[in-house]
Amino acid sequence: MEFVDQSVKVREGEELVLKPVEEFLKDTIPGLEGTLAVEQFPSGFSNLTYMIRVGERELVLRRPPFGRKAKTAHDMGREYRILSALHPVYPYCPTPLVYSEDEAVMGCSFYVMERIKGIILRKDLPRGLEFKPHEARALCENLLDVQCELHGIDYRKIGLEDFGKPEGYVQRQVEGWSERYRAAQTDDAPDYEKVMAWLLEKMPGEIDKASIIHNDYKLDNVVLDPENPLNIIGVLDWEMATIGDPLMDLGSSLAYWVEEHDPDNLKLIRMMPTNMPGALTRKELIDRYVRRSGIAVEAFDFYYCFGLFRLAVIAQQIYYRFYHGQTKDSRFQMLIFAVQILEETALRVMERSDL
Repeated sequence: MEFVDQSVKVREGEELVLKPVEEFLKDTIPGLEGTLAVEQFPSGFSNLTYMIRVGERELVLRRPPFGRKAKTAHDMGREYRILSALHPVYPYCPTPLVYSEDEAVMGCSFYVMERIKGIILRKDLPRGLEFKPHEARALCENLLDVQCELHGIDYRKIGLEDFGKPEGYVQRQVEGWSERYRAAQTDDAPDYEKVMAWLLEKMPGEIDKASIIHNDYKLDNVVLDPENPLNIIGVLDWEMATIGDPLMDLGSSLAYWVEEHDPDNLKLIRMMPTNMPGALTRKELIDRYVRRSGIAVEAFDFYYCFGLFRLAVIAQQIYYRFYHGQTKDSRFQMLIFAVQILEETALRVMERSDL
């Protein structure tokens, strides 16, 4: 049975003008021969991802979304740069091929990379693919270990010393995401003021060792080996990567992690099969991270709460585009409910926290 992630027909309003794209790719990527065909990977809510087939070759093209974009988001050049730096030392990165700022090609900057062909898990396991409890546990352990491996890379040795500003990272994140939420707030969205105030009050001190952080590391951003689905062969969607506090990265990852015994409202917004029998709990993931990384973790409530808030801001920014008619993607309409549920979850974390 076919479990490999599949592309589909391009969504209305997100089509590419094929002739300039084909001419550009054949001029810049050696060996491309044959007719160009384009489809789209339908998942994801941010940058648009297209499957480009030229003859037998399969490439992936990434470009920003249409409509309003956050000021510092969707920097294609930045995403291409980190792939180029990481690929030689972190084998899970796709191979970057070409980056362009020539708006004559498609009206925006974009880049192209080789496709990593494999399984990407979505909300539920595809029919016919099963993980026994011990296999689900092994997959979760591998997922955490690949994240730890990223955090262990010396970013200075691969030329990324100026890729981010680790000093003051946590404070900038709390203040910056708070500003973004207020800028994207719609009339039907909660105000999140209690959450933002709590995060400002409870900010931890600076961590001793900053690292490369993915900032959107989760189960549906990794590619699994079709021959052995417990094996991770790729990590995708590097648009928010930077240099910063690795515990903030882990907190952002765990914001997506919905467990079997979580409240029903949180289960409603589950996006990945993290509740399957045998899957690690958030606490087990944190404990494994401490053992694997050697980083002491105190008061993880802050990092998890921040992750929930940050996820809510991302959802609200995307919902803003739908609310104002800047996209026709019907998936975006339901994101307002995720924003509301994430606030309820963050408030529960705050109420139970010993901070």
